[in-house]
Amino acid sequence: MTAPQMTLVAFLQAQNCSNLVASWRHPDTELGYGTPAYYQNIARTLERGKFQMAFFDDRLAMPDRYGDDHRDTVEHGVRAVKLDPISVVTAMGLATERLGLGATYSTTYYEPFHVARVFATLDLLTQGRVAWNVVTSLNNSEAANFGAQEHLAHDLRYERADEFLEVVLGHWDTWQEGAVLHDKANGRFADASKVRRLDHSGKWFKSRGPFTVPRSAQGHPVLIQAGQSGRGSEFAARWGELVFVIYPNIDVARRSYADFKRKVAAHGRDPAQVKVAPAVYVVAAESRAEAEDKKAAIDALVKPVDGLALLSEVLNFDFATKRPDEPFTDEELGSITGLRAILDRVIAQSGLARPTLADFLRFSGRGTTDELATFVGSKTDVADQMEQWFRTGACDGFVLAATSMPGSYEDFVRLVVPELQRRGVFHHDYEGPTLRDNLGLARPAAGDWKHLYR
Repeated sequence: MTAPQMTLVAFLQAQNCSNLVASWRHPDTELGYGTPAYYQNIARTLERGKFQMAFFDDRLAMPDRYGDDHRDTVEHGVRAVKLDPISVVTAMGLATERLGLGATYSTTYYEPFHVARVFATLDLLTQGRVAWNVVTSLNNSEAANFGAQEHLAHDLRYERADEFLEVVLGHWDTWQEGAVLHDKANGRFADASKVRRLDHSGKWFKSRGPFTVPRSAQGHPVLIQAGQSGRGSEFAARWGELVFVIYPNIDVARRSYADFKRKVAAHGRDPAQVKVAPAVYVVAAESRAEAEDKKAAIDALVKPVDGLALLSEVLNFDFATKRPDEPFTDEELGSITGLRAILDRVIAQSGLARPTLADFLRFSGRGTTDELATFVGSKTDVADQMEQWFRTGACDGFVLAATSMPGSYEDFVRLVVPELQRRGVFHHDYEGPTLRDNLGLARPAAGDWKHLYR
């Protein structure tokens, strides 16, 4: 029996910096984010390192909630440039053969048929290498860009998202296996009895069909989810196939991983068919001392505005209205409609029911490498930490964020990947042509989701 293999995903942004805002200020970071060659170079590096997937996070507005103004964001490059991730992963797909390609699209500001067709088309053209990161979006700036006055309340967003998934998966099931015939001799393109209309009519959506894109080599795109709040976690347990999480340390990771897998089972799903991967920073070098110096250099580039702008964005609250030592009121905390997992983390780690702005900055780590678990050191040091997490029930793999672009990935592929392969915890080559093959996920048949996603 083959030993379990670690899942490795690159955590990318189609913007002027990596997940870490300060990365664009790094002297070694390339600033070609507006060119296809930039992303294709990263894609080739990741494929050389046998990463299962490159995954793009996204927002539908620049972080302008802080002070209700975009000037600080633009001046300091706080994720000010945001390209459409589908265009970017398309360029990366043209430069690779096996690397999976994940992109973020919102269930709050798009329509199900549109999302279904965009991802199904790309999945067909890449021969089954695509994943959709399902998000409900975060803040009023995104709402304003789509003509709404304010963002939907937290639980309503997930209610809408549940129905959104039913519509998308329903459309992806329109074409059954063997529907396409390409029978030129008899003039039959496809078997009409194997193509149907959806005819969905629900609280949030009406969508008729039939869908216009046949099934891909992997059945349908993989579903990524990142919900960690109470309602978000239930959504992820119901729908997610690769679940992206943030764990501050290995002890929290083990407890949270076990709890989440129990939730998956409670939804009637096989926990082994849901991969859980925490986001981490890796700073690798020839020696531990060199790696520590590299991390210190990137930490020195961080500015206070990075965290303030990003907290305002992700929590949908203007942090410019609070003094550093001023506790939040119960009313203010109740008004936060963004990413509840960050609010829950700050309250839990600070031990305060009413944390201050300084507490939010400290315990969220937003805008710094402290936001994520960070593995620093030589190839042996880094591999030791990753192997410990993987072998002791803390995760199924990792989502790697970069502190400089593309150097962080180049260092990891050159130094750490061979060490993980030597230890037998990471594959030497791709298992197959599709993303599902390489994640160890079963290929869904048409209609499976009705039985598996309860």
